[in-house]
Amino acid sequence: MMALVEVKDLAKTFDVSAPWLNRVVERKPRQFVHAVDGVSFSIAKGRTLALVGESGCGKSTVARLLVGLYTPTRGAVSFDGRDTGATLKSGEARTLRRRMQMIFQDPYASLNPRWKVLDIVGEPLREHGMAEGGDVLRQRVAELLESVGLAAADVHKFPHQFSGGQRQRISIARALATQPEFLVCDEPTSALDVSVQAQVLNIMKDLQRQRGLTYLFISHNLAVVRHVSDDVGVMYLGRLVELSPKQALFAQPRHPYTRMLLDAIPDIKMSGRSRTPVQGEVPNPLNPPSGCSFHPRCPHANERCSRERPALLDFQGIRVACHAVEEGRI
Repeated sequence: MMALVEVKDLAKTFDVSAPWLNRVVERKPRQFVHAVDGVSFSIAKGRTLALVGESGCGKSTVARLLVGLYTPTRGAVSFDGRDTGATLKSGEARTLRRRMQMIFQDPYASLNPRWKVLDIVGEPLREHGMAEGGDVLRQRVAELLESVGLAAADVHKFPHQFSGGQRQRISIARALATQPEFLVCDEPTSALDVSVQAQVLNIMKDLQRQRGLTYLFISHNLAVVRHVSDDVGVMYLGRLVELSPKQALFAQPRHPYTRMLLDAIPDIKMSGRSRTPVQGEVPNPLNPPSGCSFHPRCPHANERCSRERPALLDFQGIRVACHAVEEGRI
């Protein structure tokens, strides 16, 4: 299958140093956070890749790198066979922006409270010259709202007149306005109630079927990931530790961190499986552990794990970065 999105060795480093004078007086060095540290994956057309991990592992930074909100420190993102960094600097930037859109996490912060829904959803249409005249615009916005399960009459309302789930539907309608092929969804349901989450996720799945959309879906909720994804990438401290088709990941997780995440899910089916909470704390990203960054929390770690950083290797179609898996210890 043709990959629509391809990411190679993507990295982003942020300078989080104290101001210059403080550093001089307190004799402190500059400090850097490697938010994303050499991530590679590809997403085939019409499929959904979910990125999973604890807070602060770099998932949202990957999302912003993909749509061009951040520029990578190293590595490249290519969309439909072309480098996005180069395209965004060229005259074709508008076309690329039309083809890829982002849905943000917080439906309360991502909509302008002073604008009516007509202006919010209509802005991308006006910006890209896709709706000439007020009547055409109103008609298009009404169609978009209906496609996400809202009423055409909602165009004259303000965001404060909607619930969280309805606001997120407005965000989805806005993202769909330019008829994109690729949507980056940064935890689009984490701010919503569980019952509303299901509705929003079902809308997203229906839209994917109707329009052949490709998704990068970012979440820390494994139940959500199981519902929407085709492939799953597990991130830990800025790196991918496992990349696998969804069925394989949930049936037979390989990496000790993936196992730990899955063991922490409550056992709703009451199968008697023992539930173990996630052990230990996420290390300080300013001072990450040597070797494999997961080794201080890993029950299978040995001396090699603390010394040598594992590469993401192929094991029967599943990619895992773990010395213990490579050596057959687990």
